[in-house]
Amino acid sequence: MANTLKNIKFIDLFAGIGGFHQAMSSYGANCVFASEWDKHAAEVYSHNYGMTPHGDITNLKEKSIPQHDILCGGFPCQAFSISGKQKGFNDTRGTLFFDIARIVKFHRPRVLLLENVSNFEKHDDGKTLATVKAVLQGMGYDLYLKILNASDYGLPQNRARIFIICFRKDLKVANFKFPEPTNCRTCLADILEDNPSDIKIISRPDTFFTKSFTPKKNIFGEIDLPNRPIQIGYINKGGQGERIYSPYGHAITLSAYGGGAGAKTGLYLIGNVIRKLTPRECARAQGFPDDFKITSSISQSYKQFGNSVAINVLKAIIEEICKTSCFSDIMNNAA
Repeated sequence: MANTLKNIKFIDLFAGIGGFHQAMSSYGANCVFASEWDKHAAEVYSHNYGMTPHGDITNLKEKSIPQHDILCGGFPCQAFSISGKQKGFNDTRGTLFFDIARIVKFHRPRVLLLENVSNFEKHDDGKTLATVKAVLQGMGYDLYLKILNASDYGLPQNRARIFIICFRKDLKVANFKFPEPTNCRTCLADILEDNPSDIKIISRPDTFFTKSFTPKKNIFGEIDLPNRPIQIGYINKGGQGERIYSPYGHAITLSAYGGGAGAKTGLYLIGNVIRKLTPRECARAQGFPDDFKITSSISQSYKQFGNSVAINVLKAIIEEICKTSCFSDIMNNAA
């Protein structure tokens, strides 16, 4: 599948550290434009992909963006997140969707691949999603949307996100379907670093364990993993960032924000210590390869991986897009 999208051009909006770039380029697609306003994330993007993202999308003219076949965008989710104030389109971050819309209207890409928090589906009693659907359908696109969880696609992280896939109507794509779960059993222990030097150990007297967890073996002698976070204790009052989990389960959703001793990664009993995940472990939980270059700032790393998209889920979706006829003319001409 390495060159399935050879000769296909894509743009990477709200690019962050390049989760979409990572997934798309693995199928041979060529990134012709990227946009990211956060300078720290843009630096990481540049170091890994050899191209520096343009800045604030609101200042970019549509005609300055190259023609492309696929528009990718994990537009800012804080305005819709259940962990935030949920102001939606009343938040300036929420209105950034309309910058996607103006670019789509001008360039008419064949496919749109968009991602947001799962709460986007129900935000403002569904009115937010209804607005997005009306705008995209009004511009001549057929929409497919579904909430997918990284836990179902080989990543040990509970990360449910809504994916919105749009095909230009004239392409008459009628056979797209979202990928089925891979049923790959995995756990956090599979991606932990050996003796990392940058671990954050939490040692507090107000630590309480509520249960222990020992994985069992199935009839085939294989360890039966639950593919979900397993809470085994807590510190303080057990609020956000204060819950302790087993490494035989999955990580909780990585977050760019949040408080508590386990802020952004959660707390885990690894060996005989309670600690947060390291930046490299966060990278692995999102599907980034080990040769991905991480910033030296731990706080920025946590923010960047908390904002990223789960790469394994994207790859599964891209494979399904590749099964449609939306690029057949390009690929046939290339051949």
